[in-house]
Amino acid sequence: MGLGSCIILIAVGAILTFATDWHAKGVNLDVVGLILMSVGIIGVAVFTSVLRRRRVVPGATLVEEDHDRLT
Repeated sequence: MGLGSCIILIAVGAILTFATDWHAKGVNLDVVGLILMSVGIIGVAVFTSVLRRRRVVPGATLVEEDHDRLT
């Protein structure tokens, strides 16, 4: 799930929770909206944490250790 879809989930959830007065039989749209917003926020948090791990620092060099030499 990308960042755009997470933002769309948050927006749709907010619309269902705060901007509509629809009533569906057997479904509480306020709860559905809260669930969608929660999933969207969790998705944004996961996406940013994965993005932070993948970010490359410019000018950094990769150092590999020779494990055979250390033993």
